[in-house]
Amino acid sequence: MATSTGSSIANQQPAGAPVVPEKKVKQKEAAAGKVLYEQPLNERIRTFLRLEYLFKQAAYHLKRSSEWDSRATLDCILEILTVFENTNLKSEVFKELERHSINLKRHEHNPDIDHGHLTTLLDDIQQKMDAMHEIDGQVARDLKNSEFLISIRQRSAIPGGTCDFDLPAYHYWLQQPAKTRSQDLALFLNHFDQIGQAIQLVMILIRNSTPMQPMLATAGLYQRTFDPNMPFQLVRIKLAKGLPYFAELSGGRHRFTARFMEFSSLKGRAMQTDQDIEFELACCVI
Repeated sequence: MATSTGSSIANQQPAGAPVVPEKKVKQKEAAAGKVLYEQPLNERIRTFLRLEYLFKQAAYHLKRSSEWDSRATLDCILEILTVFENTNLKSEVFKELERHSINLKRHEHNPDIDHGHLTTLLDDIQQKMDAMHEIDGQVARDLKNSEFLISIRQRSAIPGGTCDFDLPAYHYWLQQPAKTRSQDLALFLNHFDQIGQAIQLVMILIRNSTPMQPMLATAGLYQRTFDPNMPFQLVRIKLAKGLPYFAELSGGRHRFTARFMEFSSLKGRAMQTDQDIEFELACCVI
């Protein structure tokens, strides 16, 4: 069975330590659960995060054999196709890889970094850029023209629109052996493999570019203004599990705000806490 982007996104790990290594955390801190919140600071990274989420979700359901897992995987594939229709992702991913390559090459004469790992990263980026060049025409063009997928996509916009009586061909496919369905879905996802792995590498580089630092939100509020000369791309916040708060993030290229809200599922709108909240913060720039 072909290797799918979903599986690649979910399982691939960065090789070696990052160029800007994260600080070691104490074992007790690593053992204590943390909830991670991320806020993209531009539209390109926002799109990459959406695709990363969809690839991971597809990979999760692809490993399972029920009809409902096959439905969930195919739903993810259709959403991925929609994202690709709304932007020229091949060009966007290539530009981002090129930018990271240029920035990393500036460290080639820095004696304080791991040059072996830097070379590995630059080679990996170049391989991903070469792979992007090999994509002929639009990404997943065959999927966009598939009558089978088009019919499911059209009915998916209707609540309950993919019932058996609406799509008999889909119903037939769902009754095939789990191995057959998984092979078909993996082949669908394989159309995104090259660009998916490139997005994954970009996100690894961004996330590893800046270590987490302890911060304090006074009365549940933290605000920060960015240096306009620095291309900040992603805000990451870690909050200890077990606290009755969640982080609500907003921001753009100039500033961002974190509000720590008291969670309520049934009692109305969440309210900002008046407590001082300790958290970890990384404003990623590379």
